[in-house]
Amino acid sequence: MNDNHFKYSNSVIALPLFFVWFLWFVYWLQIKFDFDFYEHGIEPRTISGLQGVIFSPFIHSDLEHLYNNSIPLLILLAALRYFYSKQSMDVIGYGILLSGIITWVIGRESYHIGASSLIYVLVSFIFFKGIQTKYYRLVALSLTVVVVYGGLVWYIFPKVEEQISWEGHLAGLITGFVLSILYKTPEYKKIIKYDWESPDFNPNEDKFMQRFDEEGNFVNIPDIEIEEEIQNYYSTISYTIIENKEKDSKQE
Repeated sequence: MNDNHFKYSNSVIALPLFFVWFLWFVYWLQIKFDFDFYEHGIEPRTISGLQGVIFSPFIHSDLEHLYNNSIPLLILLAALRYFYSKQSMDVIGYGILLSGIITWVIGRESYHIGASSLIYVLVSFIFFKGIQTKYYRLVALSLTVVVVYGGLVWYIFPKVEEQISWEGHLAGLITGFVLSILYKTPEYKKIIKYDWESPDFNPNEDKFMQRFDEEGNFVNIPDIEIEEEIQNYYSTISYTIIENKEKDSKQE
């Protein structure tokens, strides 16, 4: 496998930083000018509530809510951009839209806000996609995600905590899984290198190539050369007998 698929770029750091900075900027506007952004969240099964499909990930209820979402976003967005650079923007964009629509369909009659649904999209996509590729680096990334964020799975169930949107979490988990199936990645296979592919390969020194003439016809190697090859596989072992002088002296 050639790891050229994984290339570091400035966007690996810039994308998560900009995304999280924008969340804090929106929250600052909300506090500074006393804007009520909550009504722009997802309000399930209402026409006006559809706007929340786009706006809800950027709206947070308080500083603790925003902080708890910021750290996972920084880590997961960086991992997504580095290991799945070609799919990253689509996963973010369609992840927000699809998880928002599912939340709009199954959610309780309340405003659903916060970027936690996107976090569940990222966790789900990175985990399932890594397992599907069966490539050791991506599988290791999947296992790391499970170890660090595996506890999030409890918050996709109702009545675990009343104030959180378990519907948004569940929608994010489902969305990430669906996107992991829809978006294909390169086949991460180890490239086999043969001796004849080497730039310094000399066919005249290769034992196999020596059995063919210039026209490609198979020829037999002379018996003398065959005997020399057989002799090369064996080496003469010589033994030297050393008298045990101590034993002889004792006998005297």
